[in-house]
Amino acid sequence: MKTFVLLVGLLAVASAEWIDIDWSQVRPIDEFDHYWARLPAEMQIYRKLIPTHRVVNGQEATPGQFPYQIALLSNFATGTGLCGGSVLTNNYILTAAHCRIAFSTAGIRAHPGYTPTNIRNDIAVVRLNSPITFTDRIQPARLPARSDTRQFGGMTGTVSGFGRTTDTGATSPVVMFTSNPVMTNADCIARWNTAVIQPQNVCMSGDGGRSACNGDSGGPLAVQDGGSLQIGVVSFGSAAGCSIGMPSVYARVSFFLDFIEVNSDFTAAP
Repeated sequence: MKTFVLLVGLLAVASAEWIDIDWSQVRPIDEFDHYWARLPAEMQIYRKLIPTHRVVNGQEATPGQFPYQIALLSNFATGTGLCGGSVLTNNYILTAAHCRIAFSTAGIRAHPGYTPTNIRNDIAVVRLNSPITFTDRIQPARLPARSDTRQFGGMTGTVSGFGRTTDTGATSPVVMFTSNPVMTNADCIARWNTAVIQPQNVCMSGDGGRSACNGDSGGPLAVQDGGSLQIGVVSFGSAAGCSIGMPSVYARVSFFLDFIEVNSDFTAAP
């Protein structure tokens, strides 16, 4: 199956291509040893606790249904690492900061305030080495305008990605998606019973066991508002499992418009 992906090699030169992928060799990025090797010793305890981010209890998308969805693949000697992302412009991709691997490059710009210990500022952009040619099936995501102060609570959110669809299954070679209500932050904090949820986050309900849950990290959360509007970037979920009904948590895109503009050629609507 040919899939639109970004290939990020050890020199971190990103390119957008149509290629054949052996999905049996694709694993979520946090299953690779060197993902953890870059973190301080006190964080190694999180290795067994880290939640998986894959679309569970979802549906298979139709071709072109999510034209902004991409798979961010990193080729290593031991396999291929997977994160999600969305097309920001023809030169840039939007993803999560925790998808960045041990190598450094000017082409991958994680938020300078990203802190893995409390999952703050979990957002990044990737610059392509050649521009994307847009078609009816490849289009940029639409982000909130600067004047849009909505929290989106109560609207239906849809998360999409190539990640695993079960706890033990392989990554999906096709885009999967699922929908649930977007929660207010107050309700999300009450459900999580922790202050880890901040104004920079947005949450989607886990009702019915439907959730983003490894491999979908960095992917888009969107609502329908005159078309798809990306309001979140997949960040984290419950370590107890993705289908237990806990809210999935995302970086709130509107909170990070300044970072996105400064580090890419994207310009937010007023």
